[in-house]
Amino acid sequence: MIRIFLTGFMGAGKTTLGKALANHLGVTFHDLDQYIERRYMMSVSDLFAKHGEQGFRLIESRLLREVGEFEDVVVSCGGSTPLIGDNMDYMLRQGQTVYLKCGKETLVRRLKVARAKRPLIASMDDEQLSRYVDSETARREPGYLRAEYICPGDRLETRDQISETVAYIENLLNLKKT
Repeated sequence: MIRIFLTGFMGAGKTTLGKALANHLGVTFHDLDQYIERRYMMSVSDLFAKHGEQGFRLIESRLLREVGEFEDVVVSCGGSTPLIGDNMDYMLRQGQTVYLKCGKETLVRRLKVARAKRPLIASMDDEQLSRYVDSETARREPGYLRAEYICPGDRLETRDQISETVAYIENLLNLKKT
């Protein structure tokens, strides 16, 4: 049975890598944010607006435990998921955890492109975004480092880079295709 949780800062490439890894291994992929949106039939932004961040985090933790029971799955977690309550402890018990670690430049570049879709950074200008990435990665790093494995995430721009990273994780976690 394969159960892998990908963690890391928003923009690290968890969804990109998760889809490719799940496809390569022949297992199911779930992006936790998209899973939440399907279950609630609302966007994450709308859920934030309706329930506030704290309310959203309760929903996120509950649905993490739902997908965390699935077998043969790769789960891409939200950037804050492992930092809320006992979520990381849960993931460590349930499966293999991978911290997808990226440099600041990579994160800022990726987040500039996707800023509008991310409620926590949607209204930030470039300078605010850069400061936010600095402060939040420093604050979150200790939580992310609790993952069993660390995988570099800066090289997920091309199919070849994604394939190389999938092979890296397959070797790192000693996985065999199903």
